[in-house]
Amino acid sequence: MIDLRVVEEFLNTLDERTFSRHGVPHKGADTLSAWVSTHQVADREAAAKLRASLRAALAGEGSAAEAIAAFPLRLEAFADGRLRIGSPVADPALGVIAVAVAHAVADGSWQRLRLCAAPDCRWAFYDASRGGAGRWCSMEVCGNRHKTRSYRSRRLADSFVEA
Repeated sequence: MIDLRVVEEFLNTLDERTFSRHGVPHKGADTLSAWVSTHQVADREAAAKLRASLRAALAGEGSAAEAIAAFPLRLEAFADGRLRIGSPVADPALGVIAVAVAHAVADGSWQRLRLCAAPDCRWAFYDASRGGAGRWCSMEVCGNRHKTRSYRSRRLADSFVEA
C-alpha cells in the first residue's frame, strides 16, 4: 500500500475551514504557492487544477482517474526486473501525486481518503477507522460540533412539541 500522506498534504494546501473554536474564528488559507515553491513545481496552474480535480473526486463530483488523466503513467523497470509505476511529467512532485493516487485507486485505499463531512471544514483526511466509515477529520472537533448541533436541534424541537 502506498502512503497517501503526500496526497493529503497536497489537498490540504486549500484550507476552507470557517468554523470558530473556543470563540476564535479559524482563518482558512490557500498555501498552494508555498507548496509549489517548496516542491519546485514550475506549473502552478497544473498543480491548482490537479488539486481541484482531486478534491472534486473526493466530493463525488468526478473520479480520481479523471483527475490524474493529464499525468501520463508508465511502467518503469528496475535493474533486478521489478516494475513500478512512474510519471514522466515535467514537474516530478505532481507526478508523485498522480502515481500515489493511481496506486491508491488500484489497492482500494483511495476509498479511505475523504473530505470532512462538516460543511465548515472540508479538510482532507485518511479514514483509519476499523469499519472505514469515518466522516470527520477529527471526532473531537468536527464530529463533536455536529453531534452538539444535532442534540440542540432535537432539544429545541422537543420543547416546541411539549408547549
